[in-house]
Amino acid sequence: MYRAFLILLFLFVCNISPAQTRSLLHSGWQCMPAGNLSRRMDELSMPGAKVPGGMPAVVPGTILTTLIANGKVPDPFYGMNNKQIPDVSVTGWENYSYYYICDFKETASVDEHVFLTFRGLNYYSQVYLNGYKLNDSVLSGMYLRHTFDITQQLSKHGNNRLAVYVAPPVPHGIPNGGQGGDGTIAHSVTNQYVAGWDWIQPIADRNTGIWDQVILEKVHKVRIEDAHIVPHVPGRRYADAGVQQSAYMEVSVSLHNPGRKPVAGTAYCTVAGIKDSVRAMLKPGEHNTVKFGVREVVNPRLWWPAGMGGQYLYPVHISYSADGVLCDSNTYNTGMRELTSRWNTHTQSRELYVNGQRMFVKGANWILSDALLRFSPQRYDAEVRYHRDMNLNMIRVWGGGITERPEFYEACDRYGLLVFQDFWMTGDCNGRWYDTYKKDDTTARRQYPDSHNLWLASAADQITMLRNHPSLAVWCGGNEIRPPADMLKVLKDSLLPALDRGRIFFEYSNHDSMSLHAHDGPYTIQPDTFFWQHRSWGFNSEVGSVGIGDIESLRRYIPEDNLVPPHYDEKKKAWVIDSVWKYHKYSSYDSSVEAYGHPSTAKEFAAQAQLVNYNQYRALMEGTRAHMWDWYTGVLEWKTQNPWTAMVGQMYDVYLDPNACMYGLKTGARPLHVMYHPVTGAVYMVNDAHIPHSVRLSYNIIGAGEATGEDVSTIISKDTVYHIPADTVVHITDIARYKVSGGFVSLVINDVKTATGDTNLYWMPDDNGSYRWLQNIAPQGIFMKVAARYADKNTVEISLDYNGAGVAFFNHITLVDRKTRKRLTPLFASDNYISLFMPCLTRKVQLQYVPQPDTDPVVCIDGWNTGKRYVEISK
Repeated sequence: MYRAFLILLFLFVCNISPAQTRSLLHSGWQCMPAGNLSRRMDELSMPGAKVPGGMPAVVPGTILTTLIANGKVPDPFYGMNNKQIPDVSVTGWENYSYYYICDFKETASVDEHVFLTFRGLNYYSQVYLNGYKLNDSVLSGMYLRHTFDITQQLSKHGNNRLAVYVAPPVPHGIPNGGQGGDGTIAHSVTNQYVAGWDWIQPIADRNTGIWDQVILEKVHKVRIEDAHIVPHVPGRRYADAGVQQSAYMEVSVSLHNPGRKPVAGTAYCTVAGIKDSVRAMLKPGEHNTVKFGVREVVNPRLWWPAGMGGQYLYPVHISYSADGVLCDSNTYNTGMRELTSRWNTHTQSRELYVNGQRMFVKGANWILSDALLRFSPQRYDAEVRYHRDMNLNMIRVWGGGITERPEFYEACDRYGLLVFQDFWMTGDCNGRWYDTYKKDDTTARRQYPDSHNLWLASAADQITMLRNHPSLAVWCGGNEIRPPADMLKVLKDSLLPALDRGRIFFEYSNHDSMSLHAHDGPYTIQPDTFFWQHRSWGFNSEVGSVGIGDIESLRRYIPEDNLVPPHYDEKKKAWVIDSVWKYHKYSSYDSSVEAYGHPSTAKEFAAQAQLVNYNQYRALMEGTRAHMWDWYTGVLEWKTQNPWTAMVGQMYDVYLDPNACMYGLKTGARPLHVMYHPVTGAVYMVNDAHIPHSVRLSYNIIGAGEATGEDVSTIISKDTVYHIPADTVVHITDIARYKVSGGFVSLVINDVKTATGDTNLYWMPDDNGSYRWLQNIAPQGIFMKVAARYADKNTVEISLDYNGAGVAFFNHITLVDRKTRKRLTPLFASDNYISLFMPCLTRKVQLQYVPQPDTDPVVCIDGWNTGKRYVEISK
């Protein structure tokens, strides 16, 4: 008896209630075509009712993910398989209308309430539980969260059945080859890429399904709905400051009493070791917002974008208790940071400031993680980490896709990537310009979607869901077009001021308030000199290029018979492209690959394309940063990833295998970086951190003759110290007098204090603009020694030592399984496509990976003139 009393006392004092739980309802689902059943949903949702013709369903997921998992349709990412899957525009919406069924156990005691939340349904939905219809009217849209109090509908014996009907949007769009097909997909509040784009073929089911989490929550009397946390960091801060002046945090929380009796209790907020409380009484059925006021955080640990400082996250714990019993609680991880912006009259574009420090934007455009919406925290973590590793500091989420999931934002919080989030419209579908592919004219399309109220309700809900993430920096009305005037007014004047004040807002992605008279592009292969000489807009929201992977990547989705390299037909005066390559949206490299020699196989083509990839994206970022604060305040590269097996604009493929684009961009975006102007022969150093550096520079010029084994002298300059102020680019010297035609130019800097540095190797065209001299450089494999060891279970350290006279060029390092020789992905390399030369004769590379069952990793190194080898990893 005494022991029981102590347990009850402990629960009372600690405000702990075993009734307060959250769980994901993701297993045990079945589904079947709705047209195959004549039974009504109230009958189908009764516990124990037979489910004829059901198959295991993937939840979260779409109809297609379930059909693929059950072998009903082929993998739409491979070859021409997508064409074998009947499109909804041909079959009609009934073909992709399905019932989902799930049995689960749950009960509710006195004063307990159980809530069911769907974080994403697409597009038309009905929800039944144990024979009861939960929604008053048909649910529509893709982005609204739907929450139901199911306490009264739960069975007393605890055996429950949930039945959900889903159907595609109508109209569902005709995929006629246009951006978003015929544009009619935009009648609905849904993603637009599903009708096809220039980087994806149409998605047959239009992503219909229970596409995001299904959550069960049990609370006592009162439910916490949403919190709102607003940080304020006044003044100009420095990441390395020993002591920070105080920062401030406003916290409020929305509470709901779903019961029939009033509840008197206390709301608590704990942050930075300090606990505040506010008494709050809730009437029956009442939703009420409780404000905790402004919290001072003494000597705060700040949140910074990647490259500017650390990403400390404060856990903000919020709870509500009544009669000494914990009703509900939640913890929100947020960061102390202040976002502001100013107009740069010189560049005619917007500057961003974080904690008072100006930040040059080195950003990416992101579509979404997977075209079939197969999301996971692990995949989000890997993709966002790739962006951090590329030395980027912002990701723009494109408006033809989705509002990214909280797990994506959590990864951006961890890795320091600011997010520029578009809402769901595009100039292509929503009528910014005339388009022969579109069914309706521009006037009609500019009033899409049909339900402005649904769009605004969805916007309000998504703002509320995401607003506490420190990574969220910008809300944007749409991709290349603003919302209709009535929607824009509510969004600007009502929703954002009330729900998320203080964030930056642009009416559309290249609006004049972001960059004056701006447009987008280019999106195709350019000479490296283009990015140095051609002045674009002060903040270009989209500029990009090519991006296929190597032969290992291509084989994942192109059948062997179609691994045929593009070639130029002299008679037709046109490039001949394989049909599967065309289907996967191949973006032409034109003659850039031929400049390295005529490739006779797809393997040779893909290998030479990696040299083009590296140069193209290094030049894009270097040419932009060379004009930092003079021409530009930022750039968003289009695009870093594909959610489908497209052969255009990607730093890694959909299977998370990086290509040379990633490492060219990573090199060009290094915070402290030395670079060579390909037109003038000037050497620049750029420092986009907010601390100055003193560095030693050495450069090394190896003529093409020496590289091919001839006796040509090497010119070396070293041990010259340069001081590079914070947040600036500096012209250091000129080496044009050496007139390098073919051969290599290497630039190496080392910080005087830390000895950390930057190595940058350029391979130069000859007088004819050709790189074919690289075909003749001497083999160097015997001069390069490689050792690998485990630093820990997730990390392999590689040492490359070279004692040759030339260059051990472009060594690609991967991890593969010992038996299958298949690559292990994702793989996070500190650097890749490594070259060794005087004076850089030793390089250290770190590989981090996720150990997988039944795999035994070995290192694979494949170099341009060093051959391919496998290296054992010592314990």
